[in-house]
Amino acid sequence: MSFIVQNGDDSRVQYSNQLEANNFGISDLRGEWLHQSFPMGDLKMKQWLFDGIRFGYSECLFKNPVSFDWRGDMDVVTLYFNLKGRVSMGNKQNRIDLGTNQQNMFYDTEAAGTMRAEELRLKSFMVQFTKDAFIRIASGGNDTLRHFADQVAAGKPATLSGSNLYIDASIQNCINAILSCSFSDSLKRLFFMSKAMELLVLQAEAHNRMLLPQSVYAKTEYDRERIIFARDYMLAHLEMPPSITELAQLAGLNEFKLKKGYKELFGTTIFGHLAEARLELAQHALQQKEKSITQIAIELGYCSVQHFSRAFKTKYGIAPKQAQINY
Repeated sequence: MSFIVQNGDDSRVQYSNQLEANNFGISDLRGEWLHQSFPMGDLKMKQWLFDGIRFGYSECLFKNPVSFDWRGDMDVVTLYFNLKGRVSMGNKQNRIDLGTNQQNMFYDTEAAGTMRAEELRLKSFMVQFTKDAFIRIASGGNDTLRHFADQVAAGKPATLSGSNLYIDASIQNCINAILSCSFSDSLKRLFFMSKAMELLVLQAEAHNRMLLPQSVYAKTEYDRERIIFARDYMLAHLEMPPSITELAQLAGLNEFKLKKGYKELFGTTIFGHLAEARLELAQHALQQKEKSITQIAIELGYCSVQHFSRAFKTKYGIAPKQAQINY
């Protein structure tokens, strides 16, 4: 048994994963969906395994705040991206508390601990590397990754950043691309490998940026929560996005703090993020081949098909029509 989750109150087994350590080393791509109901709520999860790497995406809806005890027998490095909710995980010696839109990377030789879900709805994405796979990949990286790889090689518990990092637009787009990928399995495996590398690089770069001296505009947890709300609201209204003035009013912040704080938190401007999100969705829609280019342009809020085509070609180097044929 490689991974077991138990109720923190009565130790009843709530979930068990039969993955063995050598399953991570399969050369082909293996993916599966799981939907399971527990007395305290529901879990939806999708996972993919390939070449010593595991992707895991989960959505949880609980009836009340819960506490889980977990234990496993796999020696893995975990990149954890907490997309929604607030969780605490780990043990007394190595504990991590993550809020909405926060990320970190950790490794621990003691495969046991407690996870507390303080909110009723959780959403997360993780990348896990076997010890050997991580050392092989990270040893060729920058000083941050090499230092982390040295600790992993020595069997020492490690956390990338003492303060949690925020999930910026590049990381969010990368995760979205993974979840919406519609390539065949052989191409999907190559695509996923590139995205695993990309997320590792982006997380290391986010850590390096945090170490640089910089002005802080999102000074409080409230500021950060309102900026995250502004992002989520904007992305939920791509076809008719609010103006910055309207978005600031909705978020309860002044425009200056919203604009500066947004760039600080996500590494891009508000409308830069909007443009990227539209094009990511457009690419996915073209892959599905269920809608015309005109429909896609209108639904994503472009003022004309020509405007959409120019923006798409600028980003991807190919016209939407040709991209749809190629997909």
